[in-house]
Amino acid sequence: MSSHATTGDGEAATGTGRRVDPSDGSRRLIEEGFNNGNLALADQLIAPDAVNHDPAEPAHMRGLRGPDGYRRTLQTYRAAFPDVRMTVDDVIAADDKVVVRWHSEGTHLGELEGLAPTGAHGSVTGISIDRWKDDKVVESWSEWDNLGLARQLGAAPSEGSVGEKLGMAMQRIVARRMRKKNQA
Repeated sequence: MSSHATTGDGEAATGTGRRVDPSDGSRRLIEEGFNNGNLALADQLIAPDAVNHDPAEPAHMRGLRGPDGYRRTLQTYRAAFPDVRMTVDDVIAADDKVVVRWHSEGTHLGELEGLAPTGAHGSVTGISIDRWKDDKVVESWSEWDNLGLARQLGAAPSEGSVGEKLGMAMQRIVARRMRKKNQA
């Protein structure tokens, strides 16, 4: 198994006639895509039928594949956070996969999937894994702190708050009902 790891800024190797370095490609999709709104990267680096696995992806976007899914995600977050900055902290590559640990921050100035703009500055961390084939991403998995973002935007109660305690009490009631139902 071949592997390598990098940190900090990396140069992309995507010139005409040159093979794409998957590590640089994954970094570019995050940093150039989100920070600069470079939608052209979608066609350059993502396969037409690529699948994205992100549990936080809105239901109406889950059927999107390839460059269209990437562009739609980019547009959604850039509209909600016009000053979004995503920074790649680590890149680890092995065989056909690239793991990227990143952090993101921005000010919530536009609607985000029904959440009214708050003006709050939010920050999250995440990890993405891209599977590459023939110089393009064919599959991607992402896990990020969407509960943390929801709390920062007022869409979920903050830790230790009365709202959180009420939510936990309600969950206990629902859990009791679910256990009774599942025992029947």
